[in-house]
Amino acid sequence: MGCLFCEIVVGARPAHRVFEDAACVAFLDVRPVFLGHVLLLPRAHHETLIDLPGDLLVPLFTTAQRLARAVETALLADGTFVAINNKVSQSVPHLHVHVVPRKKKDGLRGFFWPRQTYASEEDAAKVASLIRDAARS
Repeated sequence: MGCLFCEIVVGARPAHRVFEDAACVAFLDVRPVFLGHVLLLPRAHHETLIDLPGDLLVPLFTTAQRLARAVETALLADGTFVAINNKVSQSVPHLHVHVVPRKKKDGLRGFFWPRQTYASEEDAAKVASLIRDAARS
């Protein structure tokens, strides 16, 4: 196998599972940002969101929504942080969605990286145009 998450999916490695169905498996992160931090992944090995077949998008994100609600309810959280890393900062190269419980004043400050500004409206328009063009292809 070679993939830690694929081994968890088939039961070759232990994990504290919180949800599973035909398309997805979810379990507690062993290094949580906050207790109750859940990882949701497709059973089939796909490295990134870009690699995920279209027919798995709805099952994955419907389950992410369900888990966000469950984490809030079960842990009396004020909300959740839901995120996916693609390649950069992706500790295991198997697509996974982080569902992290949040409480007001929990110390987590927005995103984990510094914010930037565009030098001008023209620069912002140029970047938007590049992305728009790439999205059409």
